[in-house]
Amino acid sequence: MDAFLTNFNSIIWGAPMIFLILGIGIVLTVGCRGIQIRRLPLALKYMVKNEEGGQGDVTSFQALCTALSATIGTGNIVGVATAIVAGGPGALFWLELAGLLGMATKYAEGLLAVKYRTFDDHGNALGGPFYYIENGLGKNWRWLAKMFAFFGAIAGLIGIGTLTQINGITSAAETFFDPNRLNTVSLFGNEYTLATIISGIVVTILVAIVLIGGVQRIARVSEIIVPLMIVIYVGLCLFMIILNIGKLPSVIVEIIQSAFGLRAVSGGALGAMMIAMQKGIARGIFSNESGLGSAPIAAAAAQSKEPVRQGLVSMTGTFIDTLIVCNMTGMAIILTGAWETGLEGSAVTIYAFTEALPLSQTIASLLLMICLAFFAFTTILGWNYYSERCLSYLTNGNTKFSSAFRIVYIAAVFIGPYLTVTAVWTIADIFNGLMAFPNIIALILLSPVVFKETKSYFARLKEADGGELPSVPLSGVSIDEE
Repeated sequence: MDAFLTNFNSIIWGAPMIFLILGIGIVLTVGCRGIQIRRLPLALKYMVKNEEGGQGDVTSFQALCTALSATIGTGNIVGVATAIVAGGPGALFWLELAGLLGMATKYAEGLLAVKYRTFDDHGNALGGPFYYIENGLGKNWRWLAKMFAFFGAIAGLIGIGTLTQINGITSAAETFFDPNRLNTVSLFGNEYTLATIISGIVVTILVAIVLIGGVQRIARVSEIIVPLMIVIYVGLCLFMIILNIGKLPSVIVEIIQSAFGLRAVSGGALGAMMIAMQKGIARGIFSNESGLGSAPIAAAAAQSKEPVRQGLVSMTGTFIDTLIVCNMTGMAIILTGAWETGLEGSAVTIYAFTEALPLSQTIASLLLMICLAFFAFTTILGWNYYSERCLSYLTNGNTKFSSAFRIVYIAAVFIGPYLTVTAVWTIADIFNGLMAFPNIIALILLSPVVFKETKSYFARLKEADGGELPSVPLSGVSIDEE
């Protein structure tokens, strides 16, 4: 089974997917005239200034924090480490490039999510790729929307939303509390430490408590935890880099050379470059989710009347996740040589923390374990919301299915610690890829709408001299009708 999953994953994340992900990012970057660079200051301003008069379930900042809660997870710690160990330091270059281009992709996703969203009889916002596919491309494309929703629900249930996150938490807990595996219990034919079992149970209970409250409770929890955990983690990583600042120039050279296979043995440069590209881009997409279509589900719930404005706010999510948090992790790992130790998963990043920080190994490991636990915990919450929205679309809003799914989701969190790390990450990568295909097709076909909305918004913003814009109708006109 492991061999089959690995081979299937190689097919899903082969050259076609890499070129699709990078290609749509390039198309949107050019078509929007480098919006992720030119308009980043404005996007950061909008991030902390909620829009007035918008209709939705949560504020724009809460929607961003919900999206960030789902994106900033084990991928930022374990995923980056896995990419660098497998693809070399050059994987970080491709991860960051995917993130830069992914900012334009995330912008387009957020814009389309608000433009083509609908509201149910209770006034709740409904949006995401399935709605911008159906309402933007027309009813004939509903099959593509259902394909995305199906893969999205499964991805949250047995992939990026549950198994990888809880596995990361329990692995970190075991590394800290019982690294020598002295206290074990036999379960399912294998030996597991008490640290793994207890931490798994505690997280499962906490997840169940929050999920009962729905999207509003998820948003409130995320609004508090996400900014705090980002500041703490980035602060620690910056401190590590400053302490090793003398190594920084050589590390940058090493990253560039590795990215293009210049450190490979004779004749292996292309192969080394492709491995670095594949691992870096796959882990970059896993981390920031640009192109997957998950974040626009949260963006659609924002209290916003301007699609472009919410698109800019959504764009900052990828900037924070990849260009800041992932970059901090990667630099710490390469600076300390942790990627060459033969370790894997969270143990690589833990080694970097213990080597670089002037703290005892116990305290350094504890700090990383806390960061990882918060990252993964909020990702579990965010992806439950995504998965339930996908299921709701498939079942026409049947609440009985959603309630049953929530129970199964919590059960998946409970069993996650007892699955092998390799299989868990492979499954997550596969469903990420399967989600991305229908979403990227929609982004390609709807890119003219993105360009038109962008041009119109900034023309109106210029006329308003940077002030609040008058509300405009958010019509869900399909391309065929246009």
